[in-house]
Amino acid sequence: MAIASMTGFAREAGVTGPYQWAWEIKTVNGRGLEVRVRTPSGLDSVGEEARSQILKAFTRGQGQLNLTLAKASSAPKLRVNQEVLHSLIEAVGSLTLPANVQPASLDGLLTVRGVVELDDDAVDPAQDQALVEALKAGIRPLIDDLKAARRAEGKALAAVLLQHLDSIAHLVDEADAAPARKPDAIRARLEAQIDELLEGKNALDPARLHQEAVLIAARADIREELDRLRAHVEAARTMLQDGGAVGRRLDFLSQELGREANTLCAKANDVSLSRIGLDLKAVIEQFREQVQNVE
Repeated sequence: MAIASMTGFAREAGVTGPYQWAWEIKTVNGRGLEVRVRTPSGLDSVGEEARSQILKAFTRGQGQLNLTLAKASSAPKLRVNQEVLHSLIEAVGSLTLPANVQPASLDGLLTVRGVVELDDDAVDPAQDQALVEALKAGIRPLIDDLKAARRAEGKALAAVLLQHLDSIAHLVDEADAAPARKPDAIRARLEAQIDELLEGKNALDPARLHQEAVLIAARADIREELDRLRAHVEAARTMLQDGGAVGRRLDFLSQELGREANTLCAKANDVSLSRIGLDLKAVIEQFREQVQNVE
């Protein structure tokens, strides 16, 4: 199983009767799982059902789910209100008109407000059962497409993370092989510093000098840090290989890697080791930033 990114986008659209509809969802990284839903008026229950299915399908990420709905335009139908029209005719027929006044004609009566009405057959979308069923059927393909998009992003993300782990492992090996951390190197450096301080006036006991060098080397030993760094790198590689929702565990490992790198820098007794430690911290920070996108 491959890892998945928390970043993804999917769209599912269709036509049902006079309606054109489209589900769209985009997700970004987040500490937990949260999905906001926006639907046309009256279709809140469909949106909540979609949200429920999405929450069951994923473990992390912040998502925005939108449902858009459009109705195909059509010419409105005209309807004559027969009851109003007959009432007008009866009212006109009961009038006694002067000789110079003509009775109302049909076209004149049709212009009276309420006689001719527009009938656009408006129906609440929530009451259109075929539409509701089509919207519900579109949720599962939408989720499947989003999963595919997040897995594709996760595949590219895994390659980047493995490169960072390789860099960390290389720097750990470089620190392990650094001549500056050997007791003999520490002794020579300590002896040179003392000679410079005393300007060669008083020689120190070589045995005592060697003992001090060994003590300094013991306090500056980074063997445990190197071992833990290697163990964390191998654990991270295993997680990436096994896949699944490993984002939180990788985030914890990145923190542990950073802690060991900080300790290594604190114990560094040479410029070369300090440089390696700083390089380690930089790569680990890059690793940690990328891990924030893993589900």
